[in-house]
Amino acid sequence: MAMTTCTIVGNMTRDPDLKFTNSGLAMCTFGVAVNNRKRDEAGNWIDGDPSFYDVVCWRNLAENVCESLTKGATVIIVGKLRQRSWEADDGSKRSKVEVNAEHVGPALNYATAEVVKAARQDTHTELKPGEEPF
Repeated sequence: MAMTTCTIVGNMTRDPDLKFTNSGLAMCTFGVAVNNRKRDEAGNWIDGDPSFYDVVCWRNLAENVCESLTKGATVIIVGKLRQRSWEADDGSKRSKVEVNAEHVGPALNYATAEVVKAARQDTHTELKPGEEPF
């Protein structure tokens, strides 16, 4: 199955939320807003329509994002787009596209960062049926 790889640079719209699956696999979610600003002929900034993305991180990346980044941070995300579908409580069908992140980091043109190498952890946790792999 082919998946669309993307790179997104934007501002975090909410603090990362860390949760664990039944098997102990770390999962983190957060939102990102991307605003397509550009300059007009007079050199003034004009804000475009913002785009909002839900981002999902797994395993060590999930834990590191939650320890390192907060709402408002400008981040660079590399990941794959994934569409999820479900049935709501009222019976209507819902779907959304989210970014399954492979890499997340601060945009260093807007901040500084101190890099601390994380301790190596086992990344091969078994998934139970119905859990999201990545």
